[in-house]
Formats: sequence, structure tokens, C-alpha cells
Amino acid sequence: MDDLTSTEQTTISERTDPTGDGVASAATRTEYDVVVVGGGAGGLSAALTLGRALRSVLVVDGGEPRNAPAAHAHNYLTRDGVPPLELLRLGRADVARYGGEVVRDDVVEAHRVGADLADGFVVRLARGGEVRARRVVVATGLRDVLPDVPGLAEHWGTGVLHCPYCHGHEVRGQRIVLLGAMPASAHQALMWSQWTDHLTYLEHDAPLDAAQREQLEAVGVTVVAGRALEVTGAPGTLTGIRTGSGHLEATAVVVGARVEARLGGLDGLGLEVVPFVMMGADMGSYLPAEPTGATDVAGVWAVGNVTDPAAQVVSAAAAGVRTAGMLNMSLIVEHADAAVARRRAG
Repeated sequence: MDDLTSTEQTTISERTDPTGDGVASAATRTEYDVVVVGGGAGGLSAALTLGRALRSVLVVDGGEPRNAPAAHAHNYLTRDGVPPLELLRLGRADVARYGGEVVRDDVVEAHRVGADLADGFVVRLARGGEVRARRVVVATGLRDVLPDVPGLAEHWGTGVLHCPYCHGHEVRGQRIVLLGAMPASAHQALMWSQWTDHLTYLEHDAPLDAAQREQLEAVGVTVVAGRALEVTGAPGTLTGIRTGSGHLEATAVVVGARVEARLGGLDGLGLEVVPFVMMGADMGSYLPAEPTGATDVAGVWAVGNVTDPAAQVVSAAAAGVRTAGMLNMSLIVEHADAAVARRRAG
């Protein structure tokens, strides 16, 4: 697969971005150095780095970022407070400047072409297209699995929160109810007590033991027994949680969600997820990868939440840079090894 010249890159960028948001309707080539599956911060950062390394890159973006409901992304230096979708639009523009392509599509099947890594991969898209790639980057993220409480999903990412480092400052000092949903909920409540003196812990599915109750009450957390029946309030104006014994008023609800690695359409790659365990509790699944981003499947790399459930936006972007560098080096070595073999063959 030949690298694109700068002139070809410019032409393709202009041709594939008719709406100006960095998203094309279809790929312009049938072969790429790298196909990145997922158009979040990790995937776009990897594509940007690879584009600057003169690699041909296709990003397949399904258009459903995990943080889309949130109004702002935080802790991203120089971009703190930017709306998540705006951050991705800016990222796609960066990728396009170096000839990378981003298409709005889903991968429905992917597999290795042959036994040799140099044979590459075939990636088939939902709209009927099929492309070849020398390497694949999985940046598909996670799916949040919320407790089955009416109203919880409707307020997710706005009035229903999970990470204090992502959202705590915006609701500091306010009345918050933390819904006990998993074994780590007591630890989550202890964290959130840093941001407000008006925190209530509703035991729901995670009743506290004596030591946990003593610790939370000692730092000012109110503990309430019972189960949540409904998260109340119109969209954008959460008012609290209705329980069997009354109504707990709040401007925000905090809950921990199970997470599942999103690997739809990638079964043919042979990737295997493992349990995500935190504080001894099963919290879902993720795709294991080395610190370099390399997975157990040769030629397949992973970045972002799909391989690091705790990663924030900025750390996912950083992982994309690191992984792209290691992936690019694998292509350089592959090229060098092939050159040596040709030389020895005369």
C-alpha cells in the first residue's frame, strides 16, 4: 500500500468533507496503512499521529460517542469546558489536514487476510464498502450499563453523573444523592464527599457494612436505607429520587455503571475481553492491551476506554499518540525486513 503524496492528501481531504465537519460519506480508497475503528479522542489522536507520519489512515466513526450527552469535557489542557462533540469536530479537522479520512459508518466484519501479518486485514462496512488495512486500531470505547431505575437513563450525562473529576466542580456544594448500585459505591461516595457537604447515600443495591457506614457518616454523608423507584424531574431539571418512603431532593444523582467493551463487528479478529475488576468487584469488561496499545492479536492495537475503562478524554488522546508511534514503528520494521529479504534474494 503506497503512501499518499501531499498533493493527493489535499485533494482527498477536499473531496471527502463536503459538509465541513470532517466526516465523509464513503472512503476514497480500497487500501490503507491503518483503519481506526472508532472516532473518539483516542482514535482521532492515533489517526492524527499516523497522518503526520505519512501513513494513509481511515477512521470509521459510528457517530455515537460515549460522552455525547455531557455538556462539557473537562481536564483537557487548553480545551477545558469544550462540548464533547465540538472537541471531536476539531479533532476530525486536525486529522483531515494530514490526509486522514473519517467516514460515518459501522464495521460489520473484520478479519486477517492470511497467516502472514504482512497480508493485512479486510474491514467490511455497514454501507457495503470493503477496505484493506495493514494494521487495525480498535478505539470503540465502552457501553455503560445503568441500573434499571426509571428516569436514570434519561438524565444520564446531564443530571445523572458518575465521575467527580469530570463533573464534580460543576455541582460543588449542591444537594446530591448517590445511588448505591455496586460494591464500589461506598468508595464512590467517599470521593464525592470532597465536592459537597450535602451528600446522601441511598443504599438501594449496595447496603453498607458497619465500617462503611461509620466512615461515610463521619465525613458528613447522610445514609438512607431503601430502594430508588424513580429519578424525578423533566429533562435538564433533575429534582431528586423517589423512594418507597418518600422523595430525596437533589440537583444531581451519582451512580456507578457497569461497562462493556464495544466490539460489535470485530469478532473475526479473534479479540477476547476480560472482566474489569475494581476493589474486588466485577464492574464489566474491557479489551486487554499492552502499555504500547498492542493486543494479543498481532497487527491489532487498542486505545481509549475500550482498553482502559478509567481513562478520561485527555488520557485517551495521549494513549492514541503513544499507540500510533508504536504501530508506525511496527510498519517501519516490517518494511525494513522486507527490504533485507529482497536484497538477500538478489
